[in-house]
Amino acid sequence: MASIPAIAVDGMGGDFAPEPVVGGVALALAELGDRVRICLVGDRERLMPLLEKYNLAGHSCLEVVNAPEVIGMDEHPASAVRTKRKSSINVAADLVKAGDCAGLFTAGNTGAAVAATFLKWRMLQGIERPAIAAALPKTDGKRFLLLDAGATVDCTPRNLAQFAIMGDIFAKLILGMAVPNVGLLSNGTEPGKGNRLTQESFSLLREINCLSFRGNVEGHDLFSPEVDVVVCDGFVGNVVLKTSESLAKAIGKMVKEQICSKAIWKAGGLLCKGAFEIIKKSSDASEVGGAPLLGVRGTCLIGHGRADAKAVCNGIKGVLNIIDTQVNEHIVEQIHEYGLDGVLA
Repeated sequence: MASIPAIAVDGMGGDFAPEPVVGGVALALAELGDRVRICLVGDRERLMPLLEKYNLAGHSCLEVVNAPEVIGMDEHPASAVRTKRKSSINVAADLVKAGDCAGLFTAGNTGAAVAATFLKWRMLQGIERPAIAAALPKTDGKRFLLLDAGATVDCTPRNLAQFAIMGDIFAKLILGMAVPNVGLLSNGTEPGKGNRLTQESFSLLREINCLSFRGNVEGHDLFSPEVDVVVCDGFVGNVVLKTSESLAKAIGKMVKEQICSKAIWKAGGLLCKGAFEIIKKSSDASEVGGAPLLGVRGTCLIGHGRADAKAVCNGIKGVLNIIDTQVNEHIVEQIHEYGLDGVLA
């Protein structure tokens, strides 16, 4: 009989932690039952009253692991990881490294999560640098992967090629895409467009026959149904991600203000409420739980800093899904099968 997987959850990670995290753990345990064990990592004194509130005290599938230190959202990631050895993200990463947990979920400082897992777990065989794969909405109601969304800001063409392979596998196994279309983010669709990084990456990507490489993709094509995996360096990807979030929020606010400005428009808005809810759900980060950190030797899902209980619950389920579908094993296997570890190393 297979053992029950244990997931380390950073109890202190997030803008409003620890309560949304504990609430998410409660939802996950209620939904998953004895199919998962959760190691809730954080300041025991702050966590215990919340466990009582959510009726989790003494739960057979929950263990509290004390970690008295917290890495704040505005702290320097690498320095904080090195100095705050007893921080929740460090202790959670240690649990995975030791084999006590199979994966990790955190909604805390993204840089700290990347630093802790990279330093403690190292990289998968054949992979040089990690990438955050953010799932963003497309106009057809589905999602596409943007990677890297902030883990590796300075990249080589070799890094981007490996990101493409990892994104392709994740899209197949987790998003259910048979043949994901892969694009390289650039300032034009022609092969010669872009800077040296994109030009050299283009040449490398079109030689990888296991990918359905569609060439360069411009910014205005990102949310169209034409592409499923978009590759770029972490600096550009993080700017795209945050700009997209900000623009969506601004447009939503403007639409709401205009609808509420006139009675007749408000009445029309009520008739369109169902459509607005569908659009909102398709762009709601809590629906996907978080973004996986691909390439590290372990499973880590990073949630939004404003993650609520629903997002935390979905994040925990997302970690389990990545483990169950053996994403990391497939990445290593495909890198080797197509000789890409030799070509890219």
